[in-house]
Amino acid sequence: MFTPAERIPSEELLSRHTRCRELLAQLIPSAEGILITGTPNLYYMTGTTANGLAWLPLEGDMVLAVRKGLDRARLESPLANIVPFRSYKELPRICDEAGCPLPLALAVDQAGVSWEQGRMLHERLSGRTLIPGDAIIARTRARKTPWELEKMRESCRRINVGFRQLAERIHPGMNEYAIGHVLWDIYLSMHHTASFPTGMHGSMVTLGHICIGDNGNFPSAYDGPLGVKGVHPASPSMGHPQSVWHEGDVLSVDSGFNFEGYISDKTQTFFAGRASDIPAAVRNAQDISMRIAEQTATALTPGAIPSEIYALSLDIAKRAGYADTYMGYGDNQVHFLGHGIGLTVSEWPIFARGFSEPLQAGMTLALEPKIAIPGVGMVGIENTYEITETGATCLTGSITDIICL
Repeated sequence: MFTPAERIPSEELLSRHTRCRELLAQLIPSAEGILITGTPNLYYMTGTTANGLAWLPLEGDMVLAVRKGLDRARLESPLANIVPFRSYKELPRICDEAGCPLPLALAVDQAGVSWEQGRMLHERLSGRTLIPGDAIIARTRARKTPWELEKMRESCRRINVGFRQLAERIHPGMNEYAIGHVLWDIYLSMHHTASFPTGMHGSMVTLGHICIGDNGNFPSAYDGPLGVKGVHPASPSMGHPQSVWHEGDVLSVDSGFNFEGYISDKTQTFFAGRASDIPAAVRNAQDISMRIAEQTATALTPGAIPSEIYALSLDIAKRAGYADTYMGYGDNQVHFLGHGIGLTVSEWPIFARGFSEPLQAGMTLALEPKIAIPGVGMVGIENTYEITETGATCLTGSITDIICL
């Protein structure tokens, strides 16, 4: 007999299903259930990273249909209805036999499948209306349960310890790749799960960005302010072996730690030299980034509006003269301050224009105010927070100034 590494409590899944159903009835009243397709969402709703789909009706038990790994799914998930299937055309029969038939109108987690899989679903479930249900899952996952918060807090504790150890083990003269090797060694010693999803379909992160000097402004396709040269064009992440940290250089490390599926996010700026040698441009940009971090973190309360917190950060940056370099430079500039975080790096909500739904206690969020200095690099800060009834708790340590080594 095999023993799973963890078996999620059935009452934990039930609480998630209940919240999802409430949101579904509220936001998509025409749908009589939701079909879950994407891996993070399947794990969230079933407790196993199944190769298959899950059907959650408005009433009745969830059905998990598995193509491969049926025995594993039954080991890890407490769901009663875990059944094999080969083709999407079997789903109506499977759900009928489970006592929760597929209705004529159902929501679907569409971002979790490829274009080809989506086409096949439409063909095999012809005659049914498939309604985009991604917003339902995003909102369900945004508010963490007590069980999830324990994992988030531990993930954040470990990344904070990891960054403190990193500061003790790196020094000028090292290259980006070697610094990444040190961070990998630290993380793996604390049982970091090697990779994790970003939130974009098929996109994974392995370690994060390690950027010396102007590599922090290197042209990037990643949806974040910090550019990165990376190991190679085929793998534009981590750090480059020939980029060396010299005296007077800024070093930016933006990384995530994965503890049992739950991800923390943190950025630290380092400087090769004494504090008195930090250039005025770097010192001022870091001071403004820290001011933004402090004021926006104070604003993280239940009922606060993400778009207004983003606007606050923009106002501080613009008044300080950083309108063109806040959150990236040129094509790298992004128009957000932070994001929800949990089973993926980027979750709902985003701190950007248009996100007007109030924050709620139980959300976990990352705020990352950064300022680009062309020709010099990127400075700033990032921490992960938990929203409580009375405000925000920073889970990844205090807002830290530049560390000089």
